Amino acid sequence: MSRPFKHTHPYPPFNLEKATKLIVGTLPPPRFTTGDLKPGDVDFSYGSIDGQLWPILDKIFNLGLKFENTAEAIRQRKEFLKYRNIGICDIVASSERQKVDASDIGMSNITLRDIFGYLSKHTQVDTLLFTGGNSKNGPEYFFRKACKEKQVRLKVVSDVVPRVHNFDWEGRTIKTVSLTAPSGAANRAVGSLALYKKLKAENPDFNTIDFRVLQYTPFF
Repeated sequence: MSRPFKHTHPYPPFNLEKATKLIVGTLPPPRFTTGDLKPGDVDFSYGSIDGQLWPILDKIFNLGLKFENTAEAIRQRKEFLKYRNIGICDIVASSERQKVDASDIGMSNITLRDIFGYLSKHTQVDTLLFTGGNSKNGPEYFFRKACKEKQVRLKVVSDVVPRVHNFDWEGRTIKTVSLTAPSGAANRAVGSLALYKKLKAENPDFNTIDFRVLQYTPFF
């Protein structure tokens, strides 16, 4: 068997000093680790041309973002996050992969970042926005693992997608929101939702990005 690909996170957490909300995902596609970017990729968190987080935020906030491999595209994203007091702190530091792809399920020998350490240090953070739910190797899945280790109990606030929980940590209550993943792979799941089908029937032009815009807007 060939040696596994060591998939390390290429970006440190961003804007933790000022953020009240943290976007929490897993790892960007392996090409961001190797630096072999596609045209249209942005060399920053969630910068894959195939990803949907920045197109969603672009629509919500009318940002006029550039989708290209330029310093200007990176600057636009960083300025937006700082202006809105949003940070990015993906929960996976590294993993190994037998198959070099971006699937969460393909990760093994996973090293997690110390998310609770960051929450202790940055006491103004009050919300974690997971870019995915509790399926295996998703961000909520790993966070629940960290909660068990710290003996932290997640309490259900809303069990309707996007699920909302809260937990107590060092004298404060922090909210978590499990958003539908902003990836093409999650589009099939979106397409099967009753609400999506209803909205699509009412407006045939309605698409999976429009659906996420509706879902994400209240939390950003």
